[in-house]
Amino acid sequence: MKLTPQLVALIESRLQQTWSPEELVGAELDGMLSFKTIYSWIHRGFLAVTEKVLRRKGKKPSKQETRDRFSVERTIKERPQEVEDRKIFGHWELDTMVSSRGQSKGCLATFVERKTRFYVAIKMDNRTKDAMFSAISSLHSALTIKLLKTFTVDRGKAFACYDQVESEFGIPMYFADAYTAWQRGSNENSNGLLREFFPKKTDLAKVTLEELTEALMLINNRPRLKTID
Repeated sequence: MKLTPQLVALIESRLQQTWSPEELVGAELDGMLSFKTIYSWIHRGFLAVTEKVLRRKGKKPSKQETRDRFSVERTIKERPQEVEDRKIFGHWELDTMVSSRGQSKGCLATFVERKTRFYVAIKMDNRTKDAMFSAISSLHSALTIKLLKTFTVDRGKAFACYDQVESEFGIPMYFADAYTAWQRGSNENSNGLLREFFPKKTDLAKVTLEELTEALMLINNRPRLKTID
């Protein structure tokens, strides 16, 4: 396909808006262009952008979760079928995003809704169960119980607040199996998008509300490919 000035302008504009080549092709160039071609054009210098705009910048995701875990009775296998179907709004995946090890206790509670992939992040002072409960309370206050049907989480220590969440809000919390990040694929993918703005060396305690809000707006305005999560 001829690399026209109009096509160059479109591709460069979307990449600068933090879209990935896959998202761009899926939303606007489906059947016209391969995302691999866009990667090739970037690597060969045909576009006025560098590899820094790419999501993982050549890095491979970790295969294991290394955070503290604990045993629970309600597992992901007990979730209602409607959670799997992704047809009803209100089923959420939760996680935490931390600063560099030893640098800061500041972190984020992240939430993604499974049907729409709507993504929310809330600042926390630390990764304790009390801080997580406070973040969940903030989400509950903003959305009301009708929009919060279930939570799916990992076994990190922050989610030891599950009994308090269930007793006060009536929201059942289902725990993924250990070392199975793909069981919360929507959240894992969304966290990867947010890491484009705040890499792992970032002190999240210093991220302002304005910076976080701007990043979330950009992410939520992207076309989300349902096949990747």
